[in-house]
Amino acid sequence: MDLTVRKTELLRELQLFQGIVERKNTIPILANILIDADEGAEDIRLAATDLEVALRTRCVASVTKGGSLTLPAKKLLEIVRALPETEVRLTQPAAGTVSVTAERFSSRMQTLPRDDFPSLPEPGDEPFTSLPTAALREMVEKTQFAITGEDTRFFLNGALLMLSPSLMSLVATDGVRLALASASRNETDSGDGEPRSGETEEVKRVILPKKTLLEIARLLGDGVDDVGYRRGENHLFFDIGRRQLISRMIDAQFPAHERVMPKGNDKRVEFERDRLASAIKRVALLSNERSRAVKFNIDEGKVEISSSSPDIGEASEVVEVEYNEAGIELCFNAQYVLDFLGVADSESIVLEFKDEVSQAVLSPVSSEGCDYTYVIMPMRV
Repeated sequence: MDLTVRKTELLRELQLFQGIVERKNTIPILANILIDADEGAEDIRLAATDLEVALRTRCVASVTKGGSLTLPAKKLLEIVRALPETEVRLTQPAAGTVSVTAERFSSRMQTLPRDDFPSLPEPGDEPFTSLPTAALREMVEKTQFAITGEDTRFFLNGALLMLSPSLMSLVATDGVRLALASASRNETDSGDGEPRSGETEEVKRVILPKKTLLEIARLLGDGVDDVGYRRGENHLFFDIGRRQLISRMIDAQFPAHERVMPKGNDKRVEFERDRLASAIKRVALLSNERSRAVKFNIDEGKVEISSSSPDIGEASEVVEVEYNEAGIELCFNAQYVLDFLGVADSESIVLEFKDEVSQAVLSPVSSEGCDYTYVIMPMRV
């Protein structure tokens, strides 16, 4: 192999692989990136996988001699990042080694056999649909933090993606809170433009792993108008510009989130989002470090937000609101509320509730983006 590529072009692609490559080195080849080049071509193909999520991409290059090789993804990134803005040359002088040179810099890296690199799934002839990028990016941002990290409940280690011809929704929950974001979509079929028979009203459901969502969010920040989505037998394929993200599906039953949505919340308080966030951040500084509990003492015309810890002390702050119902005290995990406030795209947000023990709902008062609902369970203290 002998090829030349601009540093900025190669660096941009290598950075996208860092969340994909396996760092634990249980299988050494998973720490490597695969580079394929055809002689005389004007670009090269790059790929990496951890056997759960994979990424394919292309990079503009000048290929003098074709070939295929693997290189340590992290070390290659470090070398390319440290180079000046110039052309980078990759050559393979002998089996097992690769030279990376640029201007006066030269290096030789050990490589692993290309045959050790796992084969990546192919979408085949699966039809794909188009998902609007801006809406998908917003939906991921507003739900991914609610995914649990508990491996024992693997069916919660991802978010539920629901697609109908006119609507797409993303739901994430850790059993204590639930984030639901929905947006309209203009579905365009890749074939004749018509929905397949029997699918007009069907809602397709699939669980996306948390890592997949993180990588989608990273890729969507590159100015792509639409995402091509395909579902295979065991894998999902996302065509994002010249890049393709491949994800294994979580084969499980997602909880019936519709049952969690409260219907009898007859009390509401409207807050200025930034004012509420600032108050919670200050008060939470003296909350119990384990529970992060803050109390909302809601009374006529005001909400007193307070926290206390036997080992640290106590704090409180009053926020003026419009409220004329009976007084009530609710207790929430401060970080759970701040997670919502950090992504709500409205100057004002509303808290709807029924009593001290039932699910409460936080939502933006108005939004130009997707519809957003955040369900949170009060704490018992």
